[in-house]
Amino acid sequence: MSLLLLCSLLFLGSAILTGLFRWAAQRVRLVAVPVSRSAHSTPVPVGGGVSIVALILLVIAYCYFTDQIPANEFAALMAAIMIAIIGIVDDVKQLDVRWRIPAQFLASAFVVYCLGDVPAIDFGLFIFSESILLNVLGVFALVWLLNLYNFMDGIDGIAATELIVVNLVSLIIVINNDSVLTLLSASFAAATGGFLLWNWAPAKIFMGDVGSSFIGFTLGVMALLSLHHGSMTVWTWVLLLGVFIVDTTLTLFVRYRGKQRWHEGHASHAYQNAARHYKSHAKVTITVILINLFWLGPLAWLSMQYPKMGLVIAAIGLIPLLLLAKRFGAGHENFSF
Repeated sequence: MSLLLLCSLLFLGSAILTGLFRWAAQRVRLVAVPVSRSAHSTPVPVGGGVSIVALILLVIAYCYFTDQIPANEFAALMAAIMIAIIGIVDDVKQLDVRWRIPAQFLASAFVVYCLGDVPAIDFGLFIFSESILLNVLGVFALVWLLNLYNFMDGIDGIAATELIVVNLVSLIIVINNDSVLTLLSASFAAATGGFLLWNWAPAKIFMGDVGSSFIGFTLGVMALLSLHHGSMTVWTWVLLLGVFIVDTTLTLFVRYRGKQRWHEGHASHAYQNAARHYKSHAKVTITVILINLFWLGPLAWLSMQYPKMGLVIAAIGLIPLLLLAKRFGAGHENFSF
């Protein structure tokens, strides 16, 4: 099957599945009811990301049974099923963190076990190759990334468009040297495009924890795969996900330093403050798209051309985002300009 045909089928299938799920969610009252920190004012069906989950898992299974993905990589990717199940339970009935976090660490440790020792990281002046510490960092990075993506799914369209742009840039980088990442990146972009038809502002359905946590986790697995394949570097991924990484990390740091309940739900991310200030989800989402396309994307590509300069290029890309996140009060409740 050609890549273009596969993407066309995924786009169409996702649009149809999301619409059907929205219809079903409305009838069983699987909706997000607005609370004080919500970015919406009316109940909206939640869990629409299940369409992306189902289609991506089908692609992964297809690749395995057609011998395009080896058994250990297939097993690592399929660990996302556990994350998706946890997400579904969380969407239906909020799951206690005492169950959620250990399960996330278990799935992440399984991924690292399946793929083997995390490859060394080139810091330019030195190469860090301590395998035990790298493996531990790999597990923590997967847990952080899946939660990070969940934190950033707070306004219409932002998580979906981020996923599309990240995977399109990834596709450009790996299309000639990594067939597995090429297929996964193209599939994610296409399937998410169909979902976005329903999720663009004003959203008719939300992705839910089932979608955002699955996506964050699978992106982490893809990043590890690319390191093992030598097709991308850790700094490339840091740049591709720069907006989400900077906003979430700074927000939690500020809340923790301010002795706030940083582990509980809130609406103090920079992107949330910006959406309230401009009274528009679409404006903020479009701005993130432009940052990804015209700032982070080119720098991510550059980091692959000059891997020894990866850390420096990543710093150049993220420092302006850090200043922007501070400008929009990341971590501060009821921030005003």
